[in-house]
Amino acid sequence: MEDDMEIDHKRRKIACTDSRLQWSKWQLLDSILPTGAFAHSLGLEAAIQARIISSPEDFKTHVIYILENTASLLLPFVCSATSSTDLDSWQKLDKTLDATLTNEISRKASIAQGAALMRVAAAVFTEIPSLKTMRDTFIGSEAVVFHHAPVFGVVCGLLGIDSETSQRAYMFITLRDAFSAATRLNLVGPLGGAVLQHQLSVVAETILEKWMDRTVEEACQTAPLLDTLQGCHSYLFSRLFCS
Repeated sequence: MEDDMEIDHKRRKIACTDSRLQWSKWQLLDSILPTGAFAHSLGLEAAIQARIISSPEDFKTHVIYILENTASLLLPFVCSATSSTDLDSWQKLDKTLDATLTNEISRKASIAQGAALMRVAAAVFTEIPSLKTMRDTFIGSEAVVFHHAPVFGVVCGLLGIDSETSQRAYMFITLRDAFSAATRLNLVGPLGGAVLQHQLSVVAETILEKWMDRTVEEACQTAPLLDTLQGCHSYLFSRLFCS
């Protein structure tokens, strides 16, 4: 009888932990989390002004390129950071990504969002003191610049989110942010955007399965035009987004 009670207690404890993890996971993906993601259009604004994108159909193709490029270039960093959450590994990943992103616009956008995410995570998830320790250790130093993908991965890892879920979550926020930018640029309406986002979730899952669990050494750029367009963002005469 005592053994059964002990087993039941352990099950309730595990269920409670899983439930708390779900709440943390949803908050991490919530668009209201103040990480500055909505200040960036992933090169979409520049593509519209260059008249490469002029319709929802063009945008659909553009989003597929964004997802493919995100998966090939950034998912390896998310995966590695989720699996290895120690300071040294995270610092190495941050430096590697900083050397990989040669486009200054996308590099600054990654740093701005990553630094904001680390600040928010350290303040919100106080049950994980190592997040605050990591931020306090490197804030203001040149040892780490807080790129978004490694920060997202390490936050997921410390929260207890598995590698597959963290990579899928990163793809989701990329898709979410692209549609948010398109809506504010009047390229798609809120309802039409929601329908199209749901349709593209199937494509996103296929791309995820293709690039999931890659090593950092395999990270690569698959859509150089996106890189070029984002690099032109600072030359726009008028702009709504930072990148």
